[in-house]
Amino acid sequence: MTKPFKKIAVVGTGTLGAQIAMLASNAGYDVTIFDRQTGAFDAMMKKLHSELTAKQGEPFIPFDQWPACRQQIKEVEKLDEAVKDADLVIEAVPENLELKRDVFRQLGQLMSPDAILATNSSSIPVSHIEKSSARPERCLNLHFYMALYGMNMADVMGGSRTLPEVVDKGIRWVRSLGCIPLTVKKELLGFCFNRVWRAIKREVLYMWANDFVDFRDIDRAWMKFTGREDRYGPFGLMDSVGLDVIYDIEMVYYRNSKDPKDQPPEALKQKIDRGELGVKTGKGFYSYPDPEYLRDDFLSTKD
Repeated sequence: MTKPFKKIAVVGTGTLGAQIAMLASNAGYDVTIFDRQTGAFDAMMKKLHSELTAKQGEPFIPFDQWPACRQQIKEVEKLDEAVKDADLVIEAVPENLELKRDVFRQLGQLMSPDAILATNSSSIPVSHIEKSSARPERCLNLHFYMALYGMNMADVMGGSRTLPEVVDKGIRWVRSLGCIPLTVKKELLGFCFNRVWRAIKREVLYMWANDFVDFRDIDRAWMKFTGREDRYGPFGLMDSVGLDVIYDIEMVYYRNSKDPKDQPPEALKQKIDRGELGVKTGKGFYSYPDPEYLRDDFLSTKD
């Protein structure tokens, strides 16, 4: 497959940004990363390695290939250095609309005129951000899931003025990484699978926050239903993503609809305020690095 780009820049190396950089490096692209926090990428990769090791499964990119991928990723301290000569720049900063607009504004000024600018937003359509870049025709959504965990897919969606060839390049790039492109033909809040996942999140958080069902039993049911007993359920997955990220995403939907049913529960906000953000802080719904759902007796039928 002919590569649609040569150099990729990833701005923000949290849970998803770090995985995108690894995917691009593994596929043979020149990759440059930037994060306001020095060492954020290596710290995140260490956490991902720890969790994936605990699951006792081989990640999408085998562990023995991680050092080579890391060696090819260039980490820089200045944003302009990161995007210099990049054909594709992916913004992967926290799910905050004004923050993303500010980052798009900076990137639009620093990038090559012909470069494509994508947001990895989990819920915000690029049309809400594109104007800040002063290049809306070259902007799109490229939302990746947890690829290293086997969810090697990405939503691809254009904005209000995105050129067809820009969307096409985005689709071809996703495929070149070994991921499945989920093409959204017209703008939709939440895109493709994330909208399905969002419906699940809302329901299970409601059941937990109102004390209808223990969150562990919801995860047990999900693990049995899907046949993925070596993985996790919705609450384990939310821990992996980060409960603060989950909350921010849910607030995007709530601000859009103004429907009280879309507002994330206060109990979730309280966990975040206590610093219980999931895997990255060692505690969320479960405690890490040894969460209950990975223990042999989690799905036991015995008393």
